[in-house]
Amino acid sequence: MRRISLSLFIALAIIISACSAQAIPAINATTTAPSIAVTDTQVDVPTTTSIPPSPSETQPVVLATETPTEISSPEATITATPAGSVSGNTNPCNKLLQTISGGKPAKIKIENNSGSPITVSLFLNTTPFGDCGYRGYALGKYGSILITDLIQACYNINVLIDNPKKQTKAFGYGCINNPDKWSFIVSKDSVSLQGR
Repeated sequence: MRRISLSLFIALAIIISACSAQAIPAINATTTAPSIAVTDTQVDVPTTTSIPPSPSETQPVVLATETPTEISSPEATITATPAGSVSGNTNPCNKLLQTISGGKPAKIKIENNSGSPITVSLFLNTTPFGDCGYRGYALGKYGSILITDLIQACYNINVLIDNPKKQTKAFGYGCINNPDKWSFIVSKDSVSLQGR
């Protein structure tokens, strides 16, 4: 009987010592992160937001006087960046085209006659004012977009035609030299520029 009570006593002592509360260490300002354990909680961590640099006095800024881009098709969307960007590229024109320093205004329409949704990259070649860069647009089947905040200049256009059976690419180039409406027309395998 003594043997059972001694075994029972030892088992109870082990269970009680395993279940006893452990002291919680105090956290003070000098405690370092590796010594603090956080479990099953979500901590709100403040994030830093970088403030964009203000334009320098050497870079003129053009204020828009009209709606910069008119979307003439509800299927057209504007994308801010291309699908893949190359890091470490030092080409000054490999950037999103946001403002134009100077030049005569132009109206550029992109028409999708390919019968499939398309993704367009429109590249402005370097102007006498030093402006260059790209813009991206996505258009649905037979969609179009009218761009009114670009200038008379030369443009390259690269198009990904998202045909579900076979994706293809089409390329075009053209220089716009008057304020009339110009159209880049995308077909199944080519891009043409038509002036009016």
